[in-house]
Amino acid sequence: MRRMLEATWALAARDDQLPPTYARNASPWTIWLVLGGRGAGKTRTGAEWIKGMVHGLPWLTRQPIGKIALVGETFADVRDVMIDGPSGLLSIHARHERPVWTATRRRLEWPNGAVALAFSADDPESLRGPQFEAAWADELGKWRYADAAWDQLQFGLRLGAQPREVVTTTPRAIPLLKRMLADERIALTRARTQDNADNLAPAFLDAVVGRYAGTRLGRQELDGDLIEDRADALWTRDLLERARREVAPDLRRIVVAVDPPASSRAGADACGIVGVGIDAEGICHVLADESASGLKPNAWAAKATTLYRRLEADALVVEVNQGGEMATTVIHEIDPACPVVPVRASRGKRLRAEPVSVLYAQDRVRHVGVFPELEDEMCDFGLDGLSNGRSPDRLDALVWAVTHLALGPKGGDPRLRLV
Repeated sequence: MRRMLEATWALAARDDQLPPTYARNASPWTIWLVLGGRGAGKTRTGAEWIKGMVHGLPWLTRQPIGKIALVGETFADVRDVMIDGPSGLLSIHARHERPVWTATRRRLEWPNGAVALAFSADDPESLRGPQFEAAWADELGKWRYADAAWDQLQFGLRLGAQPREVVTTTPRAIPLLKRMLADERIALTRARTQDNADNLAPAFLDAVVGRYAGTRLGRQELDGDLIEDRADALWTRDLLERARREVAPDLRRIVVAVDPPASSRAGADACGIVGVGIDAEGICHVLADESASGLKPNAWAAKATTLYRRLEADALVVEVNQGGEMATTVIHEIDPACPVVPVRASRGKRLRAEPVSVLYAQDRVRHVGVFPELEDEMCDFGLDGLSNGRSPDRLDALVWAVTHLALGPKGGDPRLRLV
């Protein structure tokens, strides 16, 4: 009976959910990269691999492993997706073999003594010191400090006869993933959302897959393809990488820009909320992207004022084309002392964004850390807007912030002023 249960996943899984025997250069692999679309079964793939390694399934490992690292974008992602999610480690185990999760210790322990520790990629230094036999890294494409966290994880994989790791992620054109795709020593499998259709809601397949299939965004988020720069985009990945910094210098001004949505209904535009500062040399530094979808006015106002307080900003720069005085009113209901600078668009989004892209080309804007969703919008913003047809809300907020700090009446080249 036990042998039959052990073989269940091997029989039920698709080929792309099972680890290949060799890497692309026909050598045994130490890293297995699973690139897949949304809902393609990546989480189940990673969880089943960890489960099989812990139980010593002979088609996976010569002997059970006992020390494991679970690394996600944040600790909450590890807990909610990798451990406690519907395809996570707790869900795929039978009751008698299910591990015990101790949140206070960030520790998952199996009845046979195997232990997995949870780590946030937002805190690369937490990976310094512990050592492991295996690791599961989830959504690597979204990690804020991808290179630093990945490097520390590699130093920790030093136990056992053959330390191994699986990476499950929807692709993003970040340098680390590009290097991994070019490395023939890494085993690679790909999975499309459509491949997992039997396990997805029909409404999702009709509404989401039907809408985005064949588009640039759909190729990335549904087919698991790594999409390179858009030819007519105002920004490129290389440009943003050159603008990347780990810390900001002393800043003489900081603002939080808000691009409010016209509606809070499901599927409506996001509320763009981006924090930017400017130093004594006139260089802007992007500090935070707290944009979010589906928020009612009091919720996005609270989120914006919280960021304003956290960054110790000087003002909220709020676009008032949609909603007019409502935006200012709702912010003051949340935080009456918060200074609001209303701005109104008098030109199209592309024309407003072009002078800001010029500042990037002149090395006058830096990114302090990584902002995946914001940077995706920037590198997908072409002559006809975003490839998915949606509003570039994060980008709009960025443009308002940089414009206010560097291109307004008190800063920058007056020839580049927008409003």
